[in-house]
This record gives sequence, structure tokens and C-alpha cells, in this order.
Amino acid sequence: MPIYHKLGKIPAKRHTQFEKPDGSGLYYEQLFGTIGFDGMASLMYHLHRPTQVMQLLDSQDMRPKIADTHQLMMRKLIGFNVQPKEDFIESRVPLLVNKDCIIGLAAPQKSLRDYFYKNADSDELLFIHKGSGTLRTQLGNITFEYGDYLVIPRGMIYQIDFDTADNRIFYVESHAPIYTPKRYRNHFGQLQEHSPYCERDYKLPENLETHDEKGEFIIKIKKQQQLHSLVYQYHPFDVVGFDGYNYPWGFSIHNFEPITGRIHQPPPVHQTFQTDAFVVCSFCPRLFDYHPKAIPAPYNHSNIDSDEVIYYVDGDFMSRNDIAQGHITLHPGGIPHGPAPGAMERSIGKKETQELAVMVDTFRPLQLTEEALKLDDGKYFQSWID
Repeated sequence: MPIYHKLGKIPAKRHTQFEKPDGSGLYYEQLFGTIGFDGMASLMYHLHRPTQVMQLLDSQDMRPKIADTHQLMMRKLIGFNVQPKEDFIESRVPLLVNKDCIIGLAAPQKSLRDYFYKNADSDELLFIHKGSGTLRTQLGNITFEYGDYLVIPRGMIYQIDFDTADNRIFYVESHAPIYTPKRYRNHFGQLQEHSPYCERDYKLPENLETHDEKGEFIIKIKKQQQLHSLVYQYHPFDVVGFDGYNYPWGFSIHNFEPITGRIHQPPPVHQTFQTDAFVVCSFCPRLFDYHPKAIPAPYNHSNIDSDEVIYYVDGDFMSRNDIAQGHITLHPGGIPHGPAPGAMERSIGKKETQELAVMVDTFRPLQLTEEALKLDDGKYFQSWID
């Protein structure tokens, strides 16, 4: 849950006449909210009506192709084998899906400038593994770099600029809103003292772009797993101001402050985001447990109620063998997993770790896509054999 934020010009009272300074008429107010009128919302003010569709173009089926496999099997996907593509949307490769979310990888080579994009199905969480640039939106811009999470609420129109062609993104599309964990917040919504990050760490939108341009502007809108192309009469970045709680924001994994203890701490201490259907955790460099008999490696544990997905970003992940940047492991619900052979023993006496990884635990089973099977090493499930 982000904080109240405003940019640009807004009237003193909402839902009242807001006159343009040149006397040419009124600005057009738009409520940008979720969950009907019950969720987070912002009020934005446009130069032109945000409803002026000139033309409907083609639609494209975006449904992931589910693999014909029903094996209860732990897997390792070699993520950097995803081939780069120029187009931002075409570069996305969905790998793991259920009714709540899509988890995938992308390696876009070019900035998204030829059209605008809106995901009307899902909130988007983009984790920037490689690359830097600027997320450009209706409600301001956010500069990003290696290690940044970008939270883009559903319905937000955006473009994205990359500084180079070498970009790698781990992404999650969530059909439920993405929030900060409830247990970190007090009843006012403020992050509390025990939270591993605070509002100072947020990357809030700034540099509001306001374009007064008439023409033909293509917006590609993802809705019900179809990508629809619409032509609008005016530039969608014509907002002169907004205020509220519903807007894109960012957070760097490097600003997550790990919670440690005398003995091994369970995965919830690494939680960074939550939805009704899954959680996202950040494994960051930290000191190990300091009990004299501590075993820093995680204990074996049963995945009964969730599927565990870990995306490996950097460093030496101490509980695994043969793991590299860009790898994804899937530990499905129903079978226990734990440290690789030798990892428990190696961890004893170690003082710290420099590992960096993102974990997604889903409460419903995930299905693999055909693209995921192409990345599977096929032997990870046997990696616990002595």
C-alpha cells in the first residue's frame, strides 16, 4: 500500500469545476481506482476527454500455452536461455501460471515507444535484473536500475525507456492487487518500526509529462488474455495533475533490511509484497544466525499449501548446488524440499551470505507453459540424491 501522493495541478475540492488558465474550458476529471469504489484510487485531471477512441484495430490471443505434463516434479529453469526480443510485450515469456497470476521472464532490447501499453487484467510487478531506464506513465516517471521492483497497478497506461539493449526482467502479473504486507502496517496504513523497509525507500513517480497532442495514438490493452489495439485521438499522457493512493511506484531490493536471529528465521521474515493469492519475498545479503549451535542453512520443509518459485539474482545461494544467475527453481506443493546435499554442513560456522533472490509462493498450484519446459534442465529433481 503506497502513501498519499500528488503531482502537478489539482483543484482545491474534488469533483468540482477545474478551469483551464486560458479560459478555454474545464479539465476532465477521471477516477482511477480498483475493486469497484472500495480499493485504492487516484483522481487525475486531463486536458482532453480520456474516452476518445477513433479506431479499433486487431486483437491478439495472449493466453499462455500450457504444457501437457502433470508430473509432481521439482524443476530448475535456465532463465537466461530466454532469447532477447526487440519489442517489450513480445519479449515476455510466461513460464508458470494459475488462475491468480502469470510468472515469467523478459529480455527486451528496445524501449517501448511505438505504442502505449495498459494491462487491464493484472497488477504488474517487474523486477529489474539487468538494465536501467525510465518507466513513463500517465502519472509521472520513475527511473529504475538493477535490483528495482516496479509496481504498476492495473489500468495504468505506460511506456518504458531502456538505457541499453541488454535487459533482463523477472515479472509477475497478478489478478489481485499487490500490497505491502499487512503485518508491517499499523491501522493507519503506515509501515511500522519492525518493517524491513519504510516509506522513505519508495520510488514515487515524478516529472509528470503533460502532452497536448492531437493525432493517432495506439494503445495496446490486455484484457481477458487478449491484446487489443485501439487508436485514441489524443496523447494519453495529457494529465496536468493527480492525487491519491493508486499510482505506479518502485522499491529497490537493496533497501530491504533483513530480519535475523539467533536461530534460522522462516521465509515470512523475507516477505516484501502480498496479495490474496501469493506472497513475494526478497533474499538479501545478511548476517547468519548467531546461536553457538546454529545451522544457517534452511531446514527441510514441506510445501503442502503452496508452490515455491525462486528466481536467483546474484551471489552464492548457500542452500543450493549448481545455481547461477537467472535460474528459476520450482518446488511444487505436495513434496518436501530442503538444502542440497552438503549445504547444511557447509553452512555451519559461516557468518554471512551475499545471496540475492526473489521468491514467489503461490497458494494455488502452478502450471508450466510449453516455453518453461524448453528451459527445464530435466534433472534438478534428482539433485538431493547422495
